Amino acid sequence: MSAAAPTAQETFAGTKPVEETHRFNEANLADWMQANVAGYAGPLEVRQFKGGQSNPTYQLITPARKYVLRRKPPGKLLPSAHAVDREFKVISALYPTGFPVARPFGLCTDEAVIGTMFYVMDMVEGRIIWDGTMPDSNPAERAAVYKAKIETLAALHNTDVAAVGLSDFGKPGNYFGRQVDRWTKQYVASITQDIPAMNQLMDWLPKTLPSDDQTSIVHGDYRLDNMVIHPTEPRVIAVLDWELSTLGNPLADFTYLLMNWVMPTDSGRSGLANVDLKALGLPNVNEAVDIYCKATGRDGLPELDWYFAYNSFRLAAICQGIAGRVRDGTANSPQAVSMGERVPLLANAARDFAIKAGMSG
Repeated sequence: MSAAAPTAQETFAGTKPVEETHRFNEANLADWMQANVAGYAGPLEVRQFKGGQSNPTYQLITPARKYVLRRKPPGKLLPSAHAVDREFKVISALYPTGFPVARPFGLCTDEAVIGTMFYVMDMVEGRIIWDGTMPDSNPAERAAVYKAKIETLAALHNTDVAAVGLSDFGKPGNYFGRQVDRWTKQYVASITQDIPAMNQLMDWLPKTLPSDDQTSIVHGDYRLDNMVIHPTEPRVIAVLDWELSTLGNPLADFTYLLMNWVMPTDSGRSGLANVDLKALGLPNVNEAVDIYCKATGRDGLPELDWYFAYNSFRLAAICQGIAGRVRDGTANSPQAVSMGERVPLLANAARDFAIKAGMSG
């Protein structure tokens, strides 16, 4: 009898020794920490987090406290990708407001220190939940965690951009148009196979953009496994992975989160399309929309199929970017290879949503 496949929690949670391709001069880092991080005291032990595909992320362990280091990956990279300086800027702006992010300690743009740009932040201790069905919880806790997750995103979208000093963090207006253009270019730069559905979508999406006059801080990859939940309470204590954050339309961010409800549960990740939501205590799509609208003062959301098509297209382009990095030898994760296999599935899902939204088949 073959052993059961590892769960997402087993695959992605925790740390491992630093991968050979992501080693760096730890003595240089210790010297930089001594000079730039208030209260730092060695000795320093470095480990690498298992989860994530994009920016290599390390746990820095000292006798008194733990830190997290995020860096640009080494090697050939797509333009505008892996902007760890932008991550540092947004968490530095949000931290003083009380929005749940890790305390930022310092940004290093000098590539001579460890080979690429990086920043250091506090290690927030809590739960990172990789499986959207939250198998270790009861219905009441699941309901409370999902409500907290949605209300935390609403709090981000309600943040006054100018008041936190992020007016220059992105361009206001035409967010969907700029995003479709950006992900089209990244997809084309990373192509490893011809996918007819992507060709159709690259033609149709720019012609059918929704009205786009709202601007907020958007996270860009807001989902359950990109946040730290309090160890015992149903509360978000840190939102992680701000690599794709910018100024943009809040509905892009929220409808990306809603994608969980239409994506199948694959490998125990966040998809909920084929689970009994009521039995688990999880909100359905309409209930999730109600929580968000109540927290942001909206009357409701427009037709979701266009947004689902857009988000599926964007995910396909992101996965294709990872597949391109496998091709170029710069991907940092054993899961990266499987990302390429997801591109046609996501492209076809995007086409199905687009057809529901009016695209001719």
